[in-house]
Amino acid sequence: DVCKLNMKYCTACMACREKEKCILPEDDAHIVGKKIQDADALVIGTPTHWGNMCAPLKLLFDRNVPVFMGESPGGMPVPRQKGKRAVVVTACTTPWPFNFILPESRGAIRAIREVLHYGGYKTVGTLTKPGTKKSKEISSSLTAKAKRLGKKLIQR
Repeated sequence: DVCKLNMKYCTACMACREKEKCILPEDDAHIVGKKIQDADALVIGTPTHWGNMCAPLKLLFDRNVPVFMGESPGGMPVPRQKGKRAVVVTACTTPWPFNFILPESRGAIRAIREVLHYGGYKTVGTLTKPGTKKSKEISSSLTAKAKRLGKKLIQR
């Protein structure tokens, strides 16, 4: 649970670009970054907040820029997780179809996909649970989609 992690805020010092790791004192962001680096695939889940990912997840991504991407001599981004697969999962209180039209959940998915893209991940699918304020139940169709995405995640 990213909300329970002890992480200092990114100071945007950019030293991580040269050192290839965050130079802030060791905390949970470093530990999770190493796990991300070692993982064969990722499932990233977040509640949708203001059409975006939750703040602790954004902080985790900010602190782990060097895990996801490096830099070419010309300053262009170079993916460090090329060829790995990912699935993005989100939930929001906005009911269907407004969660997509406004774009609540679509905004959160877009933001996470951007991080994954620059890291070299192939996003094999997304899963959204809209309308959680009125219905916390997970439908059988959503469960079936989650199983299909799990299989896509491990396909080679």
